Amino acid sequence: MDQQEVLQNLRRDHAAELKLAAERLRGTVRHTEIIDSPVLSELTGHTIKLKPENLQVTGSFKIRGAYNKIASLSDDQIAKGIVTASAGNHAQGVAYAARERHIQATVVMPQITPPLKVDATKAYGANVVLHGEVFDESAAHAQYLAQSQGMIMIPPFDDYEVVCGQGTIGLEILEDVPDVTDVIVPLGGGGLGAGVALAIKTFKPEVRMIGAIPEGSPAWRDSLRSGRVSPADQVVTSAEGVAVKHPGDLTFALLNEFLDDLVMVSERDINEMILLMLEKHKLVIEAAGAVSLAALEHLNLRSRAFASAGGNHVVVPIVSGGNIDTVTMGAVIQKGMIARGRIMQFEVELPDTPGQLVKVATLCANQRANVIALDHDQFKASGHYTNAVSLSVTVETNGPAHIDQILQALRDEGFQPRRVY
Repeated sequence: MDQQEVLQNLRRDHAAELKLAAERLRGTVRHTEIIDSPVLSELTGHTIKLKPENLQVTGSFKIRGAYNKIASLSDDQIAKGIVTASAGNHAQGVAYAARERHIQATVVMPQITPPLKVDATKAYGANVVLHGEVFDESAAHAQYLAQSQGMIMIPPFDDYEVVCGQGTIGLEILEDVPDVTDVIVPLGGGGLGAGVALAIKTFKPEVRMIGAIPEGSPAWRDSLRSGRVSPADQVVTSAEGVAVKHPGDLTFALLNEFLDDLVMVSERDINEMILLMLEKHKLVIEAAGAVSLAALEHLNLRSRAFASAGGNHVVVPIVSGGNIDTVTMGAVIQKGMIARGRIMQFEVELPDTPGQLVKVATLCANQRANVIALDHDQFKASGHYTNAVSLSVTVETNGPAHIDQILQALRDEGFQPRRVY
């Protein structure tokens, strides 16, 4: 988007456009209900209320912006067909909205997109094209298709109607949580963050807007520091929904004005929150949807705007999506359990005599450690010419303190365990 177009959009009547978007979406997009989170409130010391867009009709907030954009098109524009690029959630939003209006939609998706999102997009009737390793390459191909075939491009984030569609989330938060003090939003291309910030700052500017990004996706950090859009050289994160190298021009202009702070989170933080939401709230969320939740534990240390504010904090993190495939979910759960000390693996060398394996197993049982994997291998011992056997044991535990207890019990019996993870 060129600078002149950005300036024109910034001069529009934001209050009126946001209300129009809410009217267009009424009856099609779900007004997701706020969920109180006692576990996160206790963990952080603040009042935490979740905005669960993972429960949206397509499993993500993206339906809002896509539907609002398509609803703004004329009949002549619709007749040409539409095309978009997406890592998955915007794709489903566009496909769903296109089906509702009987429009042919083409969706370009990165080759790394989880099969669940590809299949869901096809199920809505869209023509799916897999192209590129990251979103930016897919977007370039979608733009080429739009220019060469005359279709209307539906941008995933850098578009005013899309931004206002996402902004309806902010309107709902203000309606449902009138005492909200802070809103936490994950940033990818910036459409969600810009839309929610536009709504919040238009109608209740005293509420703080805090962005959250993975450590491996630094484009927003670099852009906000430099005061201009600064693309990242590379993006390395499991949160493919926010794995964007190049922020939008309009979204940058809005967030550069309205964002109060930015917090970076680790992959471990993200995995732990996916597991926590599954265990404590019975909510399935994708990695991008966990980014705002992962920021909660770090607000006091990593957000000066948050830490310096007095009074009680009523924080609404936006859970942006829940479209995660079962294979990825399994891997994330395992990583999360390891990170939280719920699974531990150790290695120990045993004398090659009968009864040693039973002795270790009995020790684990006495410590209430459930054995879930075991590898007993004579050839892995450090000294192949000694009577020793290498034993690797993976156990389910109750947390870090339990792990220490198990390892100490082994040492007390003369073993020298080495923790692997």
